[in-house]
Amino acid sequence: MGAMAESSRAFRAMGSDCVVRVVVDDDRAEPILDRVETRMHDLEQRWSRFIDSSELSQLNRHAGDPVFVSPEMFAVVALAFDAWKATDGLFDPTLLDILREFGYDDTFFGLADRAPFQVNQLTVPTGGLDSVVLDVRSSLIHAPLGLHFDLGGIGKGHAADLLFAQVMEDGVSGACLDFGGDIRVGGETVEGGGWVIVIDDPFEPGVDLAVLGLETGSVTTSSRLRRKWSTTTGEVHHLIDPKTARPSESGLASVTVIAAQTAWGEAHAKAALIAGATAGRALLERSGLSGLLIADDGQLITAGQFNDFVVDGPTVAS
Repeated sequence: MGAMAESSRAFRAMGSDCVVRVVVDDDRAEPILDRVETRMHDLEQRWSRFIDSSELSQLNRHAGDPVFVSPEMFAVVALAFDAWKATDGLFDPTLLDILREFGYDDTFFGLADRAPFQVNQLTVPTGGLDSVVLDVRSSLIHAPLGLHFDLGGIGKGHAADLLFAQVMEDGVSGACLDFGGDIRVGGETVEGGGWVIVIDDPFEPGVDLAVLGLETGSVTTSSRLRRKWSTTTGEVHHLIDPKTARPSESGLASVTVIAAQTAWGEAHAKAALIAGATAGRALLERSGLSGLLIADDGQLITAGQFNDFVVDGPTVAS
C-alpha cells in the first residue's frame, strides 16, 4: 500500500474547468480519478444542450411526445422540478428559448469573440413545469410542445454530488470536487479536519473576499458578472428572470450558498440572485440554507449561519 496523500486531476467538462482532489493511498489514486473524469464526460454527453446527440437535445427535439430517458436523465429533471417548486418558480429550467433569443446559443467560450448578437423581437415564455409529466416508474418525461430544458447549472451541481458519492464509495478518506465553482467536499484533508474554500470578490476576480471552513457539504456561487456577452441592445448575462423573460436586474451581483447538496445550493443561489437582496435572503433562510449575497454596490448581506463558516475575512452584520 502507498502512503496516504492528496492527489488531484484537472480537466474540462460541462463548459467548466474541473479540479478533483482526493485523499487516498497514492497508488490507488489514478484509477479513482480516471473513473471520475470518465463519468463526468458521460454525464456531459447526456445533459449538455450544446451536444446535438445528447439525451437532453433529443428530449428537447421531441417536445410534445412522451420520451423514455435514462435513469440519470430522469433524476436530474426530477431534481430541477423539485427546485422549481421550492423556489416558487424563480429557478426555472425551461427558459432555453429565451437564452437563445438573447444569443446564448453556443458555449460561453464560443460567445467570447463573437460580434454583438442581433437581438430580435423577444417572445414571452409560458415558463414553468406545471404541464410536464414525470413517470418515475418508467423513466418517462412528457413535456408539452414548445417547452425546452436547459439543465446546465443544476446538471453540473448534480454531477458534483454524484461523483462525490462515487469517490467516497471508492474508499477515499476525503475529497474536494470543484466543477467551475460548484464545490462539494467531505471527509478529511491530509492534515485532518475540514476543507478550506475561498470565495472570490465578484468585482475583482482572483482577490479573496472570504475563506470558509467546511467539514462536509457544498459551496456554490451564481453571478451575473461571469457569463455575459455583447448584443445589439447592450451587454447581457445568462441569469434570466422568469417573470420578465429578461436578464435579471435584481440589484445583486452574486450569491454564494452553503448547502448539503451542490445541486440544491446551485438552484437556490440562482433563485436568490433573481429574487434580490431582501427576498433572496428570505428564500435561502426559508429553505434552511446559509449564504452571502453581494449587491451591485458591493454591500454584503448574509443569510442563515453564514458567519459561522467564515475562518478568514470579513464577518458581515446580519
